[in-house]
Amino acid sequence: KQSKGNYDAFTPFIGCMRDVFVDWQLVIPEQWLSDSAVNVSPGCSYRDRCLDVPCQNKGECVNMWQSYECRCARPYEGHDCEEEHVTARFGNEDAYSFAAFTVTDDLVDNFSISFFLRTRRSGGLLLVLANSSNAYLHVWLEGGEVSVQLDKYESLKSADAIDDGEAHFVSVEVAADGLIVLYVGAQEQGRVEVRPVGVQAGDTVYVGGMLEAKETAAFGGYFKGCVQDLRISDRRLQFFGLDTTVRSYPLEIMENVTVGCSGDNICSRNPCLNGGVCYSKWDDFTCTCPPNTSGRRCEEVKWCELSPCPTDVLCPRLLGYSNATFLNDSTVLSYRGNGRISRNLTSLSLNLRTRRRKAAILHAEEGSAFITVSIQDGFLFVEHQSTYEEEGVSTVSLSTRSSVSDGEWHSVRFLMAAPWEQTSRWTLVLDEDVEEASTSTSRGGNLDFLREGVDIFLGGLAPDNGWSLAGCLGTVELGGIALSYFGSSGVNLPRMQEEQFVQTSPQAPLVGCGGASVCYPNPCLNGGECQDLFNAYNCSCPEGWARRHCDFFLDTCASNPCVHGNCSVAGWSYECTCELGYTGANCEEEADMCKNHLCAHGGTCLHGPDRYACLCAENYTGPLCKRPKLPVSVCGDDTRNYTCFNGGNCTERELSCDCPPGFIGHR
Repeated sequence: KQSKGNYDAFTPFIGCMRDVFVDWQLVIPEQWLSDSAVNVSPGCSYRDRCLDVPCQNKGECVNMWQSYECRCARPYEGHDCEEEHVTARFGNEDAYSFAAFTVTDDLVDNFSISFFLRTRRSGGLLLVLANSSNAYLHVWLEGGEVSVQLDKYESLKSADAIDDGEAHFVSVEVAADGLIVLYVGAQEQGRVEVRPVGVQAGDTVYVGGMLEAKETAAFGGYFKGCVQDLRISDRRLQFFGLDTTVRSYPLEIMENVTVGCSGDNICSRNPCLNGGVCYSKWDDFTCTCPPNTSGRRCEEVKWCELSPCPTDVLCPRLLGYSNATFLNDSTVLSYRGNGRISRNLTSLSLNLRTRRRKAAILHAEEGSAFITVSIQDGFLFVEHQSTYEEEGVSTVSLSTRSSVSDGEWHSVRFLMAAPWEQTSRWTLVLDEDVEEASTSTSRGGNLDFLREGVDIFLGGLAPDNGWSLAGCLGTVELGGIALSYFGSSGVNLPRMQEEQFVQTSPQAPLVGCGGASVCYPNPCLNGGECQDLFNAYNCSCPEGWARRHCDFFLDTCASNPCVHGNCSVAGWSYECTCELGYTGANCEEEADMCKNHLCAHGGTCLHGPDRYACLCAENYTGPLCKRPKLPVSVCGDDTRNYTCFNGGNCTERELSCDCPPGFIGHR
């Protein structure tokens, strides 16, 4: 029994009852329903509310008899899981963006950091926990993989990259004893033991980057992508639409973070070349290429299949866009941007073939800013100077580790390590050998000063300025835009791209790669065969002839160098075939056949013309005196006698031998 005043302490029963007895008397429902029943009806009406599938977005329905409850999967909430947590977009149109929250309570026991992530950028800082003295916990992307590190302890890294443009759930579990476990989705990626971690009230949570760009750059730069439903344990870190009904940490600062998860309109920069049509994907693009073109940006063209050349003019089959030959100052080309280039120019690429050990390949300048690609002592050098109000003048100077003046084709790429930043280190890669790449210690800006109104010289510093290139160049690209060897009026293409570098030099380039005619007429004499090595040649001389043009007869046997043997010419040298008993390079030494002989047990070595023999001591025998000489027995008289060797016993009566084990034969 319960007093009336305490009824509110109980949750009313919901359900059905039957066969109710009070004081051993069956209670008839009709008798008490009409008297004191409230919200009670006869019968047992029951229906599973979850049969209507009311929970959206994969929420789990729990039947509550007269109602239901939805247990929502992240990032959804609401009565029917119909509401989605607001997504925060970082780095929209390559803007630097970040946010900072303040921790308001101590997290001394186990805690977790979890969020949804979507990106196509392989690197970037995701989250930092920092106190007043240092940043102690970092979560970042490196090579598309999630990495976690506490202070200078060993870092954790996910097994697979997640920079595929899809949403991924990332969770970091931190135990009070210092165990950190990383999850992507439901899969554990690894664990590491560190010192105990305690988050204190007043600590700061940075998301997407930090206040200082230099500190952010050490972990891949500012994050570009989307973050949703970010939580530290049960506390939500809300970027927008702050809900006071949930436990959250206060937002202190937010820069360039936008609502939603819309991608950049990359097609506005027209990245598709050669008339390709661009279609946007989230933070990416795809090109629909015209016939006879291919590649991600339609950069690979089968030019001759497009019939670009005038009538009765032969179209050579060229590699890629094309190659051009540069001979001297008169073949230097010049280009200018067409005024429609809007993309950031953060890279330079080219293919090169030359034997010139000192030459200028590309040069452009505007005020104190310039870019020069040259060959010095056979090595390729790149010098780039840029100017910015914040950092003043910055200079980057790099060179290859190996020579490029060998007459072979070499590929060169010069690119910003962090192209989304205003200044960055630069990297120089030769022949796609990333391990041997050179990276600058100083930071430099991009090449945007080349977009309009600046002369870009190819094949030399400038016309009639000397130091010109003698060799071949493949198509040169600045920021992915080609410095084409074909003008728009000279080719027949479906549509020219909007962003272009237009050729301004009066002379047409020498399309194709050709060296000097070094083998015609043949410079090799006396039947020598000429090999064309691109602006160089080599003579393969017949036997007996030598030097560069096979003009020197090399009779190496003329001095009769073989003292006791026959001489034969062997290229630039000779060989001696020695007579028996002689050795040495010139057969000048008498052969010591007994040197290193193998006569055993004191045997004496006897010299022969081409071999030796062994004279054995009394008790040994065999070619090398290795067998002991066994006793000999003799029987008979002065008229008849018989000798048995090797320990055989001689019988007087029959004059025969009784052989020991291991020997046979009459004697």
